[in-house]
Amino acid sequence: MNLLKQEAEHGALNVPHLSKYILNVMTLLCAPVRDEAVQKLENITDPVRLLRGIFQVLGLMKMDMVNYTIQSLQPQLQEHSVQYERAKFQELLNKQPSLLDHTTKWLTRAAADLSTPPPSCPDTPDSSSVVCPSPSEAANSPEPLNPKMVLSQGFLNLLLWDPEDAEFPETLLIDRAQLQELEAQLRQLTILASVLLVASSFSGSVLFGSPQFMDKLKRITKALMEEFKSRPEEEAMLTVGEQVSQEIHQSLKNMGLAALSSDSTASLIGELQNITKKENCVHSVIVSIPAHRSADPLVPQMLFGSWCAAVSARPPWRPYPH
Repeated sequence: MNLLKQEAEHGALNVPHLSKYILNVMTLLCAPVRDEAVQKLENITDPVRLLRGIFQVLGLMKMDMVNYTIQSLQPQLQEHSVQYERAKFQELLNKQPSLLDHTTKWLTRAAADLSTPPPSCPDTPDSSSVVCPSPSEAANSPEPLNPKMVLSQGFLNLLLWDPEDAEFPETLLIDRAQLQELEAQLRQLTILASVLLVASSFSGSVLFGSPQFMDKLKRITKALMEEFKSRPEEEAMLTVGEQVSQEIHQSLKNMGLAALSSDSTASLIGELQNITKKENCVHSVIVSIPAHRSADPLVPQMLFGSWCAAVSARPPWRPYPH
């Protein structure tokens, strides 16, 4: 380096020769993916452009080396990272015992939901259509709780989480955006199921039993629900009600059945317009299905998929990013 410095100070530095030497060394050290970039540098004659290009490729080679080093050390890092994070988080927990208060409340509520018996069946003429436990099933002792059941119920509760509730579990703060996306998807499914349930009572069993008609109603509803992003929900649902009623009316006429009367059309549009409100009875029934233990135990897996398994396998000592 001292010799090169002296040659540069006296104007005797052979830049082309030095550049060629550097490029030869880069060719020996670079990854195969950088061979093309180095070859392009050999065709540059302007010293300034050549040096700029050399430094750019050297920066890429540096990142390649860093990535290779991390990849080679990954087994060792994974082997010791769990113990390191556990120890560090335990130190933090010793200093702040209340660090996981919200997580504790979240899991406690999930366990309480699982321990609560399902609601009794309503004494109504339509109660035969509701799946309710038999007296012998209700008399049996509930299934013992296990961590997987509590965690799955906790995830289901997160899908119905109140955005204004500040007591969000600390251990899932880094996943809150993804959970909110799942919550939005569940809300769309809830609205879609509510629309189909209401539409079935107006369309009749013959029309509602048609797969083509069902698929068309789904497509119409899903397409119109995209307007939720730009319009108030009640206005968007008014459009949904008008389109669904028009489709039912036209389909009934095409099949030679009695079309919807003006009163039935107005009633259908009115019910669909209010379907997104929490106090709506149809909306409440649909929402309560995944929120209680009486629902199918496969509901958590269907809603969360592989993400639920990944989160449940994650070490519980990462409450939030620093």
